[in-house]
Amino acid sequence: MTQPKLNDKKTINAWAFFDWANSAYALVISTAIFPGYFEEYTPKQITLGSMEFSNSSLYSFAVSFSYIIIAMLSPLLSGIADYSGRRKFFLKTFTLVGSLACSTLYFFKGEPQLWLGTSAFVLATIGFSGSLVFYDSYLPLIVTEDRYNKVSAKGFTFGYIGSVILLIFILMMIQKPDWFGLSQGQTGARIGFLLVGAWWLGFAQYTFKHMPKDRKEYFSTHMIANGYKEIAGAFNRVRNMPDIRKFLTAFFFYSAGLQTVIYLATIFAKKELGFATAELILLVLILQLVAIGGAHLFSAFANRQGNKTSILTMIMIWTGICFAAYFTYDKTTFYIIAAFVGLVMGGIQSLSRASYSMLLPEKDHDTTSYFSFSDVVYKLSIVSGTFIFGLVDNITNNMRYSVLALAFLFLTGFFFMWNIKSEKLGKRSFASE
Repeated sequence: MTQPKLNDKKTINAWAFFDWANSAYALVISTAIFPGYFEEYTPKQITLGSMEFSNSSLYSFAVSFSYIIIAMLSPLLSGIADYSGRRKFFLKTFTLVGSLACSTLYFFKGEPQLWLGTSAFVLATIGFSGSLVFYDSYLPLIVTEDRYNKVSAKGFTFGYIGSVILLIFILMMIQKPDWFGLSQGQTGARIGFLLVGAWWLGFAQYTFKHMPKDRKEYFSTHMIANGYKEIAGAFNRVRNMPDIRKFLTAFFFYSAGLQTVIYLATIFAKKELGFATAELILLVLILQLVAIGGAHLFSAFANRQGNKTSILTMIMIWTGICFAAYFTYDKTTFYIIAAFVGLVMGGIQSLSRASYSMLLPEKDHDTTSYFSFSDVVYKLSIVSGTFIFGLVDNITNNMRYSVLALAFLFLTGFFFMWNIKSEKLGKRSFASE
């Protein structure tokens, strides 16, 4: 891979623009439209062999399965990418898989296509999450440490704005199908899934064009062995770094909570509070628009008080969100809760990415393997969070108990984050430009 010029404006914009492209999946498929669509057009109880699942728990287990697959694949692939210099190649590959899978959801109309829809959703999730390890690993290579927070927040901001634009257009097709010559709102949603795939793949081309080129090395079987060796090496190095170890443990628990909220919030609102499709989308729009300011608010707060204090503050807000949702029975209160979710959603993800970059050894340029290891932690956290949510839901037939279980994941994450001693996550004297 060619060495990029640090803090180059065009390179930074190209990197951040990938969030604009792939956040269409994150908003439309994982949060706003598809979860409610799945809940509405599939049977309330689904039989698989001798087992029965509620459709909401099946959806949760589908998310878990997706992240099990990618957790198994990403260490190997990122190790190969780092050794062979093919970071961009794998970024392109996962983007193609994810975008085509999103487009395939157009053919998912209901129960007859249940397993087609579920499989396409799983592949879209694998494509999205698989691309992120390569995307995130570019950050320490294109900017200096004093800009991690700002550039990371810029990526999330691009993602929020771009995905909201597409969501509003899809909302119009669902609510006013006659404006587009469509017969019903379901068709508008299905066309929306198709558009997500085109949006993701199309806008990603700008990132592919301007990011540093891969090294031109032929693939060989010994790269597989080296991929495993690099990941094992990263694991051994992290094991002997107490602050990184504590950070990743904290990251595991609070990510399990927050990502499960993001994936299951609209199903909770639809099933427990009776939200209609239009209300769900309004809920997500509130969440997304608040998140734009939230990411920058907590980035600025972190630059004044340190990343550790900022993340601890957001974890406590997340914990309060879970307890509040458990006791909520009216839509107005849930809209307020959604605003708080937006406030901390982008900020905690952005600062987590930046904080991990800060904790990495400055002289070690093997960033992909480090990010691959953190990515495995992240993927397994989602497996754990969504599985716990689905299991509690399936046992109790009450999603409120599932939400309450998430609060304890956040509290555990708070404990480990509190015990990090590194001054790198405290107040900093350098400029935050």
